[in-house]
Amino acid sequence: MTAIELNAQIWRDMAAIADSEPLMKQLAKYLKKLVAKKEDDTLMSKEEFLAKLERGEEEYRQGKCDSLLPDEDLTTYLRRRGYDI
Repeated sequence: MTAIELNAQIWRDMAAIADSEPLMKQLAKYLKKLVAKKEDDTLMSKEEFLAKLERGEEEYRQGKCDSLLPDEDLTTYLRRRGYDI
């Protein structure tokens, strides 16, 4: 979806709730939070990503990580780790 299409969709959606003061208040509150956030905290640079991979590999080599056993599925692994599934 292009920016123009998104803009049009947002205005259509806002028109649908424009007559409801409680919904408009919720929208205003959410927009303030969204504007204040400014950036996605889940984004990372390529260097940060590679550094995380490196740390993970190092922890794995040191035996600090657990992994699936050969021919083990995720459900079995989680049960082995103590999760009630």
